[in-house]
Amino acid sequence: MRYDYIIAGSGIAGLYAALLAREHGSVLVLTKGSIDECNTRYAQGGIAAAVGPDDSTELHLRDTLEAGAGLVDEEAARILVSEAAERIRDLVRFGVPFDSDGGEVALGREGAHSRPRILHAGGDATGAHIELSLSSLARMSRVVIKEYCLVEEVLTDDGRAVGVATLDTRTNSRESFEGRSIILATGGCGQLYRVSTNSDVATGDGIAVAYRAGAEIMDMEFFQFHPTALRLPGVPVFLISEAVRGEGALLIDGDGRRFLPEYDERAELAPRDIVARAIHTELAQSGANTVFLDVTHLPPERVSARFPQIYRHCLEHGLDITQEPIPVSPAAHYLMGGVRTNVWGETTVTSLYACGECACISVHGANRLASNSLLETVVFAKRVVDRTLAVGDQPTATPPTLDALALPGLRPAEGPSLDRPALQAMMWDDVGIVRDGEPLERARARLAAGQALLPEAGDRPSHELVNLVLCGRLAVEAALQREESRGAHYRHDFPEPREEWRRHLVFRSDA
Repeated sequence: MRYDYIIAGSGIAGLYAALLAREHGSVLVLTKGSIDECNTRYAQGGIAAAVGPDDSTELHLRDTLEAGAGLVDEEAARILVSEAAERIRDLVRFGVPFDSDGGEVALGREGAHSRPRILHAGGDATGAHIELSLSSLARMSRVVIKEYCLVEEVLTDDGRAVGVATLDTRTNSRESFEGRSIILATGGCGQLYRVSTNSDVATGDGIAVAYRAGAEIMDMEFFQFHPTALRLPGVPVFLISEAVRGEGALLIDGDGRRFLPEYDERAELAPRDIVARAIHTELAQSGANTVFLDVTHLPPERVSARFPQIYRHCLEHGLDITQEPIPVSPAAHYLMGGVRTNVWGETTVTSLYACGECACISVHGANRLASNSLLETVVFAKRVVDRTLAVGDQPTATPPTLDALALPGLRPAEGPSLDRPALQAMMWDDVGIVRDGEPLERARARLAAGQALLPEAGDRPSHELVNLVLCGRLAVEAALQREESRGAHYRHDFPEPREEWRRHLVFRSDA
């Protein structure tokens, strides 16, 4: 069958694009699980927008540029902050119930933001509310939704994306669809890491299929580790929102010592990379498994009302956060890199677009400013749809091709094969919060040998593993090439930023 729009992914980026595109043609949304399986629903922190009385888009822009450590594309960032208020209005129109205080929208503050500008829905359940609102609307609309349908390949003809080949993840049968505009909104690849806040679906599928189709992939070395994930024995990793620190929570060690002021004058409100590395250092020095996030000095009713999801989750596992501190440690959280696009979401393959976490517009640079990610999805999903209307049947203006690198050839098939747990453990140990040349070289060799041993993918788990290994190779190669520390990428053997590395690393399969 042929559609005007084929959208891979059912998170906020995919659903928001689908709801806009339905006004302009036939829309097919493909999702490899159920429509509700995505990272969006787990996003607690909120969505940033300069809508407060003492705020401005210029202040929001400044904070975004500072957090990005010299690699933010200023045009993209200016678009992000200037279109924020209008996209918030769209979400309200689509039924998202943002929290209010005395009739005005309630605004919180998070790390590296100079003003309170974070909108929430249901306290710490922002992502779930947005996902529920958009998915409910999509189900009732003219959008065709095919669940349990994984995109195996972007089909191209003379350098132009013309459709997708898919796999039914329940029956393993295959089907192809033709499309005028192909939009990737498949999320990131947090499942590369043993400790991750991401859902099981975050396996880099869109990045992998785009790379194999000839699209450029950029900034894969920049992976953000969230400083505070709940770590209780036998309990799955659970995000403790940055908004908790914004509300006044303190990070302490096992002796009750508050340690962050020793690392940065902004203490608990420092950017995520600084906080995550500080915790990593403290844990390495003490040999402990966790530090603690303490909200016991805050009014209990304020904590339970402001963070109902976190409060309930911890209470279900025997922890009353109003009475005792929360054991936390860093966890892989967000990929700043991905499929390289221009500010209209166009990739270097004609008629192939990307938005959301799988895309790299350089709006986050080397380190994402908290709560800019949900904003990015709606701002640039809207621009993707706008661009498809502007070009019509004319060739799209893909971003200019950059000097690109290719992955080294596969090593001789040797050693044990890679499964997901082995891959995750290796990435956590060798390509984690703090990196060094020797472990990176070891990971590069292991991945190249492991990829050579992978059988042909024929079901969802094998496809996800193939895609994760490819994303891992891109991340490791970029981390090895970048001989400096910048933003979320920290090299122990190159601990300072270097001006000659104020540039992006791009990979292309035919480079």
